Amino acid sequence: MPKVFITRTIPKEGVELLTSRGYEVVVSPEDRVLSKEELINFIKGQNYDAVLCLLTDKIDADVLEASRPTVKIFANYAVGFDNIDREAAKRLGIMITNTPDVLTDTVAEHTFALMLAIAHRVVEADKFVRAGKYVGWAPMLLLGSDLSRKTLGIIGLGRIGSRVAFHAVKGFDMKVIYYDVKRNEEFEKIYGAVFSEKIDDVLRKADFVSIHVPFIPQTHHLIGETQLKLMKPTAYLVNTSRGPIVDETALAVALNAKTIAGAAIDVFEFEPKVMPGLLGLDNVILTPHIASATEETRAKMSELAATNIIEALEGRTPPSVPK
Repeated sequence: MPKVFITRTIPKEGVELLTSRGYEVVVSPEDRVLSKEELINFIKGQNYDAVLCLLTDKIDADVLEASRPTVKIFANYAVGFDNIDREAAKRLGIMITNTPDVLTDTVAEHTFALMLAIAHRVVEADKFVRAGKYVGWAPMLLLGSDLSRKTLGIIGLGRIGSRVAFHAVKGFDMKVIYYDVKRNEEFEKIYGAVFSEKIDDVLRKADFVSIHVPFIPQTHHLIGETQLKLMKPTAYLVNTSRGPIVDETALAVALNAKTIAGAAIDVFEFEPKVMPGLLGLDNVILTPHIASATEETRAKMSELAATNIIEALEGRTPPSVPK
């Protein structure tokens, strides 16, 4: 009977899929992020065949080594895998999988929720009413910005970036300019998008900039002081990708100085810690890494992570092996 360790409570769909195949499933009794030492203690010598881990779990070479010789796969419950030392996993012969595609629509929706909320000053308005400051309609009260027919800059035209661009064009008649390491001429033909070989050009021209690149060494602080100064003073920055892509210190300075109009971010550079300089600002919206957090999507992520494990342990190729 294959034995699977799950590092934290996840939606039941994945667990039920595993148990329906006769797998023994052990879920961590601690419903929180496990430390490296705890992960090793839970895994080492327990003869697990697979580990279903989360993006908050730091799966480094020591953790991978501790899982040997029985663990064949670490199935990451996330679209990204920057929490896993993939080189060490490859060296040790341990498979790594993730959960892309199933969360594309949901993250794109959250991106637009953030975009609309910051541009229309929704959070500010809510606080204003709750504080008892609303005494009646006024022509200059909490004026925001339109999205319709504005220019959206996409940094990273992958699955999620493409879906955000789709909503922008089809729903808001926006012009899309994008930067990616690979040009997508077919997408350009369908949506009228314009490719830029340099991020700087996108930053200069866009009214809204949305980040959708993966976090790799080359994208660390991709957006910093220099890049923020290139943006229009009326522009907004949205990040639903990974926190370290944006230099939060530089972002706080730019927002405070009104170098840009505002920002809305779902991820943080030193997650779960948030740069203190951001907390007191009205022109930034902060959400706690919930872009994929719907009942439907988290259930699909759970099922896909479980499917990856089943396919791997039963000698087939899992549907989601990152390149």
